[in-house]
Amino acid sequence: MARPILTSLLASTLLCAGASLALAQATPPAAPKAPAKKDAAPKQPAAAKPEAAPAAAAAAAGGAEPTLLGQYGTWGAYSATPAGKRVCFALAKPSASKTNPPNRPRDPAYAFVSTRPAEKVINEVSIMIGYQLKPGSESTLEVGGASYSMYTQGDGLWIKNAAEEDRMVDAMRKSADITVKGMSAKGTETTDTFSLKGLSQALDRIAQDCRR
Repeated sequence: MARPILTSLLASTLLCAGASLALAQATPPAAPKAPAKKDAAPKQPAAAKPEAAPAAAAAAAGGAEPTLLGQYGTWGAYSATPAGKRVCFALAKPSASKTNPPNRPRDPAYAFVSTRPAEKVINEVSIMIGYQLKPGSESTLEVGGASYSMYTQGDGLWIKNAAEEDRMVDAMRKSADITVKGMSAKGTETTDTFSLKGLSQALDRIAQDCRR
């Protein structure tokens, strides 16, 4: 499976931006970035989300100016034209995150569903997990009562069996959330839950904006 461009660009941009909190397990500072949503306890979690999404979207656009097509629940729908090629993607942050051992710092995690007409790619699911994954470790995405094995590289996850992706996306449209489990290069286990509220509408919007 070809490596997704959007997630790779986002990973490199955010890592170079100086947010180097890639699971420094030896130092458990209480400056958690992934649970940033929980920090926004002032009953305004919806306001915390739009602040982070544009930065991630700009990085994902590979230097091109991303356009926010709409915010649908927890998912933002974006389009951009890097190198003259139209790309569209839905983007969300986790609604809950935990580590084992607890309170290990990490970079922010993001879930993407990307469409790249020039590459004949439609609704490709990828996760930027926020730390370097342990080589050869098992990562999974759970949705709708099913568990999907994920291919890992660096800090990115993609579905191992591309033939299952349509079924997984269909389940994501109908379900309340997904759970992504991974293990860092230093052995810390992570569990991220992404709300799927608004995903179906976001996918419909990017399909409309990124027609072949």
